[in-house]
Parts: sequence; structure tokens; C-alpha cells
Amino acid sequence: MLLSILSFSNGCATTGSKAVDNLPPILSQEELQRPYDKMGVITVQRERYGAPDDLKAADYEWGYRVLRQEAAKMGADAVIYPEIKGERETYILFPSSEMTARGIAIKFR
Repeated sequence: MLLSILSFSNGCATTGSKAVDNLPPILSQEELQRPYDKMGVITVQRERYGAPDDLKAADYEWGYRVLRQEAAKMGADAVIYPEIKGERETYILFPSSEMTARGIAIKFR
């Protein structure tokens, strides 16, 4: 499943927002306390200006937020194995990178 998000309307989001609070959490292996079923792999991509070497906290926040949003659309209970990375795209005048956020949506039994 490949999902592309091209909307940049949510410039800054805070974790205290009600919309964010209702999203499925991202869980580590230690936090998984009960059996679950994998619903699918979530992959979201966007282009950003700047080299992959200069990833900032906001880039990671974007990745975690969209993984949680896409998991909510699927009806998932949580996201596991999150991965946020940037890969060099093209250099014309400004460096450009393709940001990819990937994780696994799960549903508890």
C-alpha cells in the first residue's frame, strides 16, 4: 500500500491537540502487552527541500504524525516499527529529498 500526501496545510502541530490525542499510538516492542494482527504496511512520502543529511526534529514529527493519521483511517489500534528516512532526489538549484515514513498498522485481538 503506497499513500502519497502532498498537503502541507498542517504547518505546525502540537502534541496537545485533540486531533492528535485521538490517533493510534506508536508502540515499541516492550509496550506490546497483548496479541495483535498486522493490518498492513503504511508508507507515506513527500518531497522536502534540503539534503537528507539535515533532517530536523520537525521532519521526524511529520513522519510519526502521518503514520498515526493513516493508521486511524484504517481503523488500527497502533503503529509498530516506525521508520522515517530521507533520500536524495535531485539537485537543480536547491537540494531536494524524498521523505518516507513507514510503519505497520496493527489491531489488537
